[in-house]
Amino acid sequence: MNDIRKYFPVLNQEVNGHPLVYLDSAATSQKPTQVLEVLKKYYEFDNSNVHRGVHTLGNRATDSYEGAREKIRKFINANSTEEIIYTRGTTTSINTVAAAYGRANVNEGDEIVITKMEHHSNFIPWQQLAKQQKAVLKFIELEEDGTISLETVRQTITPKTKIVAVTMASNVLGTINPVKEITEIAHENGAITVIDAAQGAPHMPIDVQDIDCDFLAFSGHKMCGPTGIGVLYGKKAHLENMEPIEFGGEMIDFVDLYDSTWKELPWKFEGGTPNIAGAIGLGAAIDFLNEIGLENIAKHEHELVEYAIAEMEKVGGISIYGPLDPSKRCGLITFNLDGVHPHDLATVLDMNGIAIRAGHHCAQPLMKWLQCTATARASFYMYNSKEDVDAFVAGLRMAKEYFNDVF
Repeated sequence: MNDIRKYFPVLNQEVNGHPLVYLDSAATSQKPTQVLEVLKKYYEFDNSNVHRGVHTLGNRATDSYEGAREKIRKFINANSTEEIIYTRGTTTSINTVAAAYGRANVNEGDEIVITKMEHHSNFIPWQQLAKQQKAVLKFIELEEDGTISLETVRQTITPKTKIVAVTMASNVLGTINPVKEITEIAHENGAITVIDAAQGAPHMPIDVQDIDCDFLAFSGHKMCGPTGIGVLYGKKAHLENMEPIEFGGEMIDFVDLYDSTWKELPWKFEGGTPNIAGAIGLGAAIDFLNEIGLENIAKHEHELVEYAIAEMEKVGGISIYGPLDPSKRCGLITFNLDGVHPHDLATVLDMNGIAIRAGHHCAQPLMKWLQCTATARASFYMYNSKEDVDAFVAGLRMAKEYFNDVF
């Protein structure tokens, strides 16, 4: 793992006169040279629209674009590439399910079950769907440490529940949720599951057939791929019964004056010119992740989190949110330093070349549950090291001393 950093050129720079320590991968990961080179090659040699042409560049672009879809299928162990829909990202994927599946299957009095730890992208679509359909929005209550009890899941999901939408790993608490068991309980009650894997796909192996989830969404930019590309996985039976929500080129079969028919899966959900370079770049990112090994990445991050939590506790005056057991969380730590606003802390750290995130992290209901207006977050990835943690903790000590002196 120590050699991986060399593949990420953006990390080889100074920020404000200090070596960059990038601890914001939960917001977006950095991109390895393998991905950058593939993007450059596409635009330099293969730039063309996909599917529509018969010339050489068009064929090469189409082969790479559809080849990336097969890589994604293998990455999450889907049954078929028909179940892999390209989107702009996790947000678009979840909104597609809420609009295309939710409006057709959720009626007045039905239940939609989520948690208070959800990112707004897996919160607001269901909140708004419940309002539109006059359904009941219910929440799986969290345990004191920010985890989910399966007993609480069983008490919350009922035969009236139509959709259960949960995150695989919280972008604030770091909590890794038992999505396979949640899916089993949902199916026992006749509900479908939607899994937000934005923080899961970059860091841990995913097998949608083993989980048995109905839908799963993730974004390329958090897993070493380009921005503006994401994936919606859906079971074929569901996708076949869903109507598209975007209409235009690419997704049509036949257009008459007063009626139209749609292409087969997966293209009926991919109207317009797609993010071709983004898809090809995501395919390259998956190649890179497979070469490193998701199990190795998860192990490395757990070691960093365990080390960081122990070192942060030595500083004192720090509140860490979510489970303290590294095996129960993904590679991030959300916290507050007593008496210091997270934005002030992030600013001081940035002056020392340390990049963290500060704010509500698109999880305002969770902030309310934590009784915070904002928090700071350090998130780790394969290219981080214990030396990065040491620099981060040294920055925390310096910030603590500075603000104690000032105030």
